[in-house]
Amino acid sequence: MEVNRYPIGPMELPTEPEGPQVREWIQDIDRLPAQLRDATQGLDDSQLDTPYREGGWTVRQVVHHLVDSHLNAILRFHRGLTESNPTIHVYDQEAWAALPDRGAPIEPSLALVEALHRRWVVLLHCLGAEQFSRTFLHPEIGPVRLDQCAAMYSWHGRHHVTHITRLRERKGWIR
Repeated sequence: MEVNRYPIGPMELPTEPEGPQVREWIQDIDRLPAQLRDATQGLDDSQLDTPYREGGWTVRQVVHHLVDSHLNAILRFHRGLTESNPTIHVYDQEAWAALPDRGAPIEPSLALVEALHRRWVVLLHCLGAEQFSRTFLHPEIGPVRLDQCAAMYSWHGRHHVTHITRLRERKGWIR
């Protein structure tokens, strides 16, 4: 069960990220849209409505969640870059995952992830060490540097794509 919940392991927030790590995280963020599209390619409605683990979200909910989460992420970056240690807004992911639009087709969310990440990656490539060291205050975990935030969302995308690809493997859903 734990392997299905955290297929790449739990998120570990780096304390002193270095340039090469940050570039790797940016590459992960850049690759996510194609990986997500590939992971969901050819799935029918029944498969999209299958939870990736017992008690977990459906594949469809995961796709929509990635949009919600990564939209919040880019807003956190913008606030961290333009305000002095702003307190960010947290949201109830479970409540959002239960909203009625979670049954919508995934194509608009896939397209939105693609557009969002294209723009986000442009921003990330423009940032230097000084900008990446800026912070925002997360009410639940405390101060977060922007390079640490990049690590979080690198992990987050890989985490959820792996949920989908492992489900496909377990179910024998060939691409």
